[in-house]
Amino acid sequence: MSLTATYRLQLRADFPFDAAAGISDYLSELGITHAYCSPYLQAAPGSTHGYDVIDYTRPNVELGGEEGFRRLAAALKNVRLGQVLDIVPNHMAISTTANW
Repeated sequence: MSLTATYRLQLRADFPFDAAAGISDYLSELGITHAYCSPYLQAAPGSTHGYDVIDYTRPNVELGGEEGFRRLAAALKNVRLGQVLDIVPNHMAISTTANW
């Protein structure tokens, strides 16, 4: 499927992977072809935006971790939606010693 229309999902503790999965049918009905997700790799504790990454090897536990991510991926696949991840490799948290 080619990318035709994206819908940006700002993932955060009060809108985690499961909440995003819950609107996948709606996005598909709108004609969206890809969910454009805010950064969802492990960010500094309490991050509201996800750009302050402390671990690029795993999904953020505050969003539902690996299992929550798998449920989101399955929900998107179920309605034939692709996924685009917003990732900026040089954005690392300096508010914590996790990257020192």
